[in-house]
Amino acid sequence: MPHDTPLIATIVAGLGLAFVFGALAQRFRFPPLVGYLLAGVAVGPFTPGFVADQALATELAELGIILLMFGVGLHFSLKDLMSVRAIAVPGAVVQITVATLMGMALSWAMGWSIGGGLVFGLALSVASTVVLLRALQERRLMDTERGRIAVGWLIVEDLAMVLALVLIPAFASLQSGNGDVAAADPLAARFGLGLTGVLLLTFAKIGVFMAVMLLVGRRLIPWVLHYVAHTGSRELFRLAVLAIALGVAFGSTKLFGVSLALGAFFAGMMLGESPLSQRAAQESLPLRDAFAVLFFVSAGMLFDPSSIIREPWPLLATLFIILFGKSLAAFLIVVAFRHPVSTALTISASLAQIGEFSFILAEIGGATNLLPKAGRDLILAGAIISIMLNPLMFAALDWLLPRLERRRADVAAAPAPKPAEIPVTPLTEHTIVVGYGRVGRLVGEALQQRGHAFLAVETSEDILKQLNDAGIETITGNAARSNVLRATNPTAAHALVIAIPEAFEAGQIVEQARAANPALHIVARAHSDAEVEHLKSLGADRVIMGEREIARGMIEELDTRPPDPAPALAPQRAAEGEQVQA
Repeated sequence: MPHDTPLIATIVAGLGLAFVFGALAQRFRFPPLVGYLLAGVAVGPFTPGFVADQALATELAELGIILLMFGVGLHFSLKDLMSVRAIAVPGAVVQITVATLMGMALSWAMGWSIGGGLVFGLALSVASTVVLLRALQERRLMDTERGRIAVGWLIVEDLAMVLALVLIPAFASLQSGNGDVAAADPLAARFGLGLTGVLLLTFAKIGVFMAVMLLVGRRLIPWVLHYVAHTGSRELFRLAVLAIALGVAFGSTKLFGVSLALGAFFAGMMLGESPLSQRAAQESLPLRDAFAVLFFVSAGMLFDPSSIIREPWPLLATLFIILFGKSLAAFLIVVAFRHPVSTALTISASLAQIGEFSFILAEIGGATNLLPKAGRDLILAGAIISIMLNPLMFAALDWLLPRLERRRADVAAAPAPKPAEIPVTPLTEHTIVVGYGRVGRLVGEALQQRGHAFLAVETSEDILKQLNDAGIETITGNAARSNVLRATNPTAAHALVIAIPEAFEAGQIVEQARAANPALHIVARAHSDAEVEHLKSLGADRVIMGEREIARGMIEELDTRPPDPAPALAPQRAAEGEQVQA
């Protein structure tokens, strides 16, 4: 007798179609996220054929939200944020404000409420973590200054959205016409508080929750994880990670009235302070990915494709805000802070899309009756189309940057004011280390241990402060600029180590340094064979590529270990064993 199994049918249809559409999206060089959303559209109520259970899909999406926010908290790095705080914090705040105001202006033109416009504007202001990180990783920008600024900017956006997720329900009662603003909170209703009281009570609950997490969770969660790790059971460790994520999220909602998203985010943050956080991230990744897929499928189910035909002009206005409005705001902010145009363009391209938080805001806006259905459709359509177009934005960036560099080189070749002179270091027979990140720091520590004189060229204020505190000579700036490289005294130097990952800038440094000192020993890093050949053709003596060095180290380890005679004797012993058995 067949059983009615809507849960199984929803999961199977959601994951199955997500795989098919995700594979097709990948085949056509779109992010798989686009395929997951289209899979949701296919099983939604607005398209013919099978229709998944929307109520069950919404509950599964809640699990997806919890695990997504847990992952955000797990990878949240205060250190990364602080290293670029001077640009990331004010930049993200201004960009969110500009995009939100543009979204509210569009919503006002369509006759929505202020609350609906606020949710709509916030949803358009925040970029997708998944899409942005994927784009940076594909272009090997994660370890560059541009990449660090983009990630720091994203962290600020995520924190702002976490706060918005907490405050939106407190404002939701403004939609009701009875004026009982305290109805958003049962405790506030009991004491007859107004909107100000509701907000103060909300902040008080958040404060108590944060205090409990910082005082108790910060110690208890890592301790539990370490205890389970010592049992040696991988299965139990994986279960502990998931139990912490789901348990803290659910408990925070029941005990403190904060959102599931905020509880999961703090669970991830507390777990991220443990030395086992990397392992926790790896163990929870498969389930996080699976439920994240169901979350995107659930978001796609809410989208009505016919809305594109019914209301094309609001959709075009929404896309303009996502692709150009907030990107232009970000570009102007980065340039105003005197960062290179290449950095400003990278940040702009990174932010020209919306994703996970936008869907979460759309879900909460719909559930609290703040956001009309048309707003939800515009957010979902804007997300799908902007994510599809984002690779084209980066392709345009890849096409534009070399031309801007050539133009800048042509301008530099023309008579122009001399760059500001930087005092030349008195060091001689020294090593110049360009870039003091993960690679450069290891080189510097090795030089210190051997007693070799060296100086570091760096742009990060935090790293420069650490070097100065350690008594290491530094030069601030981009070594590709002639005045900065001249200050390192390359004519009297013994060696030059270029530890930055940008092959284009590294090539400029190699070329200038070789011209200044033909006898200088130049060592650089690269990520591909093409980059190796490029840097060698410009004059680098040695170019280190990570994959080659790992393989070389493995081969050297095999060569240093004497061969084990046991395998050679194995056939003889096996024959002897057969004779004994016979």
